[in-house]
Amino acid sequence: MAEPTETGLPKGFRGAEQGWPELHRIPHPPRRLPLLGDVIGVDRRRPLQDTMRFGRALGPIFRRRAFGNEFVFLWGSKLAADLADESRFAKHVGLGVANLRPLAGDGLFTAYNHEPNWQLAHDVLAPGFSREAMAAYHGMMLSVAGRLTARWDRESAAGRTVDVAGDMTKLTLETIARTGFGHDFGSFERDRPHPFVTAMVGTLTYAQRLNSVPAPLAPLMLRGAARRNAADRAHLNRIVDEVVAARRASGGGEGDLLDRMLETAHPETGERLSPENVRKQVITFLVAGHETTSGALSFALYYLARHPEVAARARAEVEQVWGDSPAPGYDQVAKLRYVRRVLDESLRLWPTAPAFAREAREDTVLAGEHPMRRGAWAMVVLPLLHRDPEVWGEDADRFDPDRFEAKAARSRPAHTFKPFGTGARACIGRQFALHEATLVLGLLLRRYDIAADPAYRLRVTERLTVMPEGLRLSLDRRTRPEGARGTARQATTALQTNNDLSRRSPTAERPSAARCPAHRGTD
Repeated sequence: MAEPTETGLPKGFRGAEQGWPELHRIPHPPRRLPLLGDVIGVDRRRPLQDTMRFGRALGPIFRRRAFGNEFVFLWGSKLAADLADESRFAKHVGLGVANLRPLAGDGLFTAYNHEPNWQLAHDVLAPGFSREAMAAYHGMMLSVAGRLTARWDRESAAGRTVDVAGDMTKLTLETIARTGFGHDFGSFERDRPHPFVTAMVGTLTYAQRLNSVPAPLAPLMLRGAARRNAADRAHLNRIVDEVVAARRASGGGEGDLLDRMLETAHPETGERLSPENVRKQVITFLVAGHETTSGALSFALYYLARHPEVAARARAEVEQVWGDSPAPGYDQVAKLRYVRRVLDESLRLWPTAPAFAREAREDTVLAGEHPMRRGAWAMVVLPLLHRDPEVWGEDADRFDPDRFEAKAARSRPAHTFKPFGTGARACIGRQFALHEATLVLGLLLRRYDIAADPAYRLRVTERLTVMPEGLRLSLDRRTRPEGARGTARQATTALQTNNDLSRRSPTAERPSAARCPAHRGTD
């Protein structure tokens, strides 16, 4: 039975049998086995892509059973929109997210709704993502991006390809570490990933693996993995403690997130974050603040490499908006509307935080069809919600940034594009991530022509978040025309030409588009 909280609201039912009175009406995979459930043909290393496969076959709401527990998943746009109603539903911390609580505790991402530190931390830290704060971060973002391009220049000059996911992880880790905590991990000076990244990947992978074995047997079946996970957690805690100790010893920074955590009181209650909670929040920001953004950038670069006409159109926009300015200003980034559409379309097809769960605040009926008891919960499968043909059309698997042209976006129903979650518990760093990713894509497009191996087919690796696997790009350093006016004129002409070509020949109709093994359409 669900564990009651101080407010009387359960944390959520572990099994759907308790929370869904008419569970029998929700379809499930065929060939169920007694005790084991829906395990035939399951790929334990790719549970998201497994769930996507079942969801396509079973419809907009379905259930899966594993080791005695039943779970409800949904992706239909009408169901997801109803689940977004904050008056009736709240965030549910379950499955892989709950498995991260030994590391992140009551940090912003993993806190239960009844835990007071969530609201306290949110109210204290929200000003750290205001427009003024974002503008202050911009220079540091440019500095870290310069370290990336210096590395890519060397690789390009040597005729070597670049490891996209690895380098994007270095970029985003250094960006959040420097802007948020005044710390430099030295990622670009290392041949191997920083130990923080290695430990982080280990904890995320372990959290996902816990869902693939029966809970009573986990200590036996994952004994070695549990020891490694304990060591990974200890390593992450030690690194964060060193960062916080250095800040305390220095007497303060420049008003970044860590300063806010250590020095700022709640504007109404006067409360401050405890030392233990500061550690949890720093871990949350370092992990969530770079892992998802690195994935988003990696997928966007994959699609740009696969669709050179999109890359050309985006590059022309960069040239038109930035001209010959060696370093774009903060306000110039938001003017890259087409580049942002490329990013949004990449997040539509592969949202790097690919699911979220919602629980009923009170007894209710979901979308007028499915009764739910208080505490019952369902998981929204975002890559399927973002491909719902009722919203995105029968070509929903096709990569087309113009889906996010302003008129098209306004015509879609609400709550159909949710890469940052929903409601009060949506990602607090959304604008930070979008600004960073748009800036970096603009800088890379202006500097390089990129290409992927024609034989490469998108493979997606899963560790709670998702990332392209094995993606390497070849780079050709661009030579830009001299003179700002000439550059701007050429870019304007090119942008208009590419806009016209895009309207005449949609990306989706290109016969060479590769098929993605994780879904049935083209990517």
